[in-house]
Amino acid sequence: MKVSFWDTYVQRKDGRRMHFDILVPINLKEPKIVFGFGNEYLKNKSIENHALTTKECRFCHIEDTSEELTEAIDKKGYAIIEMENCD
Repeated sequence: MKVSFWDTYVQRKDGRRMHFDILVPINLKEPKIVFGFGNEYLKNKSIENHALTTKECRFCHIEDTSEELTEAIDKKGYAIIEMENCD
């Protein structure tokens, strides 16, 4: 499955910068929906009161993805790939 990768960086309160990708179906082009997925992820990480904008989250590229990530996208509409400081 080809998906869109949205490169996302968030400054944490502890000074570290989180880096993660939000993966969505290629036909989803509305940034506000992608930001909503990112905000849901951040809330699950106990990083609240942070509204994503184009400053933190931008479309990066389209790529084929694994079966596991495809299943996650089919199930909840998106998937997250944690890159840096997401613990």
